[in-house]
Amino acid sequence: MATPAPVIRGRTFRGAVALSCLTLFSACASGDDSTSTSDTSVAGDAAEVAAHEQARAECLGGSAIDDGSLDIATTVAPITNLAALIVGDAGAKVTGIVPEGTNSHTFEPPPSVAATLESADVVFINGLVLEEPTKDLAVANTQAGTVICELGTAVLPEDQYVFDFSFPKEGGKPNPHLWTDPPHAREYATLIKDVLVARDPAHSAIYEANHDKLVAMIDRLDDAMKSATATLPVEQRKLLTYHDAYAYFAKTYDWTVVGAIQPSSFEEPTPKDIADLIDQVKSENVKAVFGSEVFPSPVLEQIGKEAGVAYIDVLRDDDLPGEPGEPEHSWAGLMRFDYVTMVEALGGDASTLKTVDISVDVEDKAYYPQ
Repeated sequence: MATPAPVIRGRTFRGAVALSCLTLFSACASGDDSTSTSDTSVAGDAAEVAAHEQARAECLGGSAIDDGSLDIATTVAPITNLAALIVGDAGAKVTGIVPEGTNSHTFEPPPSVAATLESADVVFINGLVLEEPTKDLAVANTQAGTVICELGTAVLPEDQYVFDFSFPKEGGKPNPHLWTDPPHAREYATLIKDVLVARDPAHSAIYEANHDKLVAMIDRLDDAMKSATATLPVEQRKLLTYHDAYAYFAKTYDWTVVGAIQPSSFEEPTPKDIADLIDQVKSENVKAVFGSEVFPSPVLEQIGKEAGVAYIDVLRDDDLPGEPGEPEHSWAGLMRFDYVTMVEALGGDASTLKTVDISVDVEDKAYYPQ
């Protein structure tokens, strides 16, 4: 398998969909037997649906516990927070596994995590091939009856997978960052609630009530993001980032991901790649390039300097702002911080985001490894 190019020039997602359809049409037209090709396509679609439904069934499997004290393990911090806010005062224990500020794609859990997994009744992971070493450890160490729920795999049908700069299709790993898109985060929250109700029906009323509060807050944030986006002309909604964590967000709010520096191979881009992106930033009149607070990128800084645009190095993918227990240390705090940063850097008005109420009146009691 060929190593994907580190940087691929961007296109709008409408264009990407059109290109995919065109490629599919060409493949179908080249067949000798159109009926056979059609049958194969239908069979492939059926297999995709079956895999998606199987992932959801695995989340909702397992019998109800008797003692009413669920032990829940989670991976990345945004998922930990969503689970903790639905648990609230129900008595369940929520333990995060992936330390904040860690590259979740490459994180190798230490042996001590096995003990956490051995006692877990439910393990929530993102799925979509994001945290495979952690998933493998969970499969090897959880007890019979433990539910391992891959949230992204269960909520996103395969025909909606996004393959892009950091996640090329030939690599077999779709972009897994659904949580940066509020509508998908809402789906995560609902599936988490359904899993908890199924495993711990004695506390279903608490889970349902907390879920409703959380979803109402996500809807408020979604509306605020729509309003803030409307202050940006479409031609200014362009993202060049260190890591391609906003693909589904871009589809929802009609932004364009121009490119990403970090490839699936985690190698550095070549000088020619950098020169091409500098030319692209200039030709497309990109207003700013965005780096990561956790993983500083001298390459992006160079691109910003040579293209004469702002370099903003504070975005976060899954590292929550503040410290555990502080109000902003939450999925919503993370999303609002990123959205305000992007909108203002590109020349928009983020006042609706700054003033939106992201409280849910539920205490987050989860453990977050640092």
